[in-house]
Amino acid sequence: MKKLLLVALVALGGFFVYRQVQADKAEQDLWTEATDPVPAGR
Repeated sequence: MKKLLLVALVALGGFFVYRQVQADKAEQDLWTEATDPVPAGR
């Protein structure tokens, strides 16, 4: 039973790390888009 709980906790921790990485990537993409120089001619 303890092993199952440990596996569940590790999986849950991995899920939260994955979500945080995705949120950080999305925020970085927004900053990149906001700070990109406007191409000449637009």
